[in-house]
Amino acid sequence: METRALDIAEIRAQGRRLAGYAARFGTEARLPSGLTETIAPGAFRASLARGRDVLALVDHDPARVLARTRSGSLRLSEDAQGLAFELELPDTTAGRDVLALALRGDLGGMSFGFTVTGQDRRADRRVLRAVDLFEISVVSAWPAYDGTTVS
Repeated sequence: METRALDIAEIRAQGRRLAGYAARFGTEARLPSGLTETIAPGAFRASLARGRDVLALVDHDPARVLARTRSGSLRLSEDAQGLAFELELPDTTAGRDVLALALRGDLGGMSFGFTVTGQDRRADRRVLRAVDLFEISVVSAWPAYDGTTVS
């Protein structure tokens, strides 16, 4: 499974709910391997249609679950901009910590965990055409991609 993180341009929490974009189409990420990667529109469509239980985590840590699609506390959709999400934060240590950091503007960004099911690849560039999504994560620091929002 691969993970990619995205920079949060703006963070605002409304009550105990976070919403925004976990991925934006067309935004470049320069990975440590030297590879430049972008996400194509439609990359999440098939994965979302399969109805897999996708988790919302803190820093990709499965011990810090914030929400999940199976319970309805995480809602995901793909639109013209990217992978949109809404999640209800739980009244847990992880949920309270994320809310406090969001209110202060201290979060680093959003990320997502996936496997590639379709891509266009040249020597140092890759376009993700289709991915199998497993999780999205609120990350504390250093996202790979720019352009996500949480409000």
